[in-house]
Amino acid sequence: MATVTFKNDTVCNLAGNEVNVGDTAPVVTVVNCDPMLQDEKVGGEGKVQLVIAVPSLDTGVCDAETRRFNQEAASLEGVEVITVSMDLPFAAARWCGAAGIENIKVCSDFRNKDFGNAYGVLLADGPLAGVLARVIFVIGKDGKVTYKQVVPEITTEPNYEEAIEAAKAAANA
Repeated sequence: MATVTFKNDTVCNLAGNEVNVGDTAPVVTVVNCDPMLQDEKVGGEGKVQLVIAVPSLDTGVCDAETRRFNQEAASLEGVEVITVSMDLPFAAARWCGAAGIENIKVCSDFRNKDFGNAYGVLLADGPLAGVLARVIFVIGKDGKVTYKQVVPEITTEPNYEEAIEAAKAAANA
């Protein structure tokens, strides 16, 4: 079972089916906040997806990360960018409005935790049990995972440049 840390001193185990580079990305449904409560598919063939899992948009690091990917998404041709958290769609919509999020889809895994379990990124224990770890996936047009970044310390930001380059490479493959 994979792990991440919280504030460098609490080890949190990740639950679910671990998905790695080269694996077929599971197809799951999450809930979009715009249009409100619309189902969105993560995984599948035919398009490149940059999927960003965050614990909650209502934290400083998740806020900064989602804003940064929103800016970066404007230059990513042929890539669908989706941020997934456990935030309720109503709260996510309010946050998106205040943050000026226009270039990415912001979705919730609140209903059944299908994304968290299918991709193995659900925190199983620790103080944040039940939310998603900070993980980034790139899914290629063939439906396979071409990139995965598990941020080892949940309170730190990811390697943006590496994730963006992986998404560009998948779009140009």
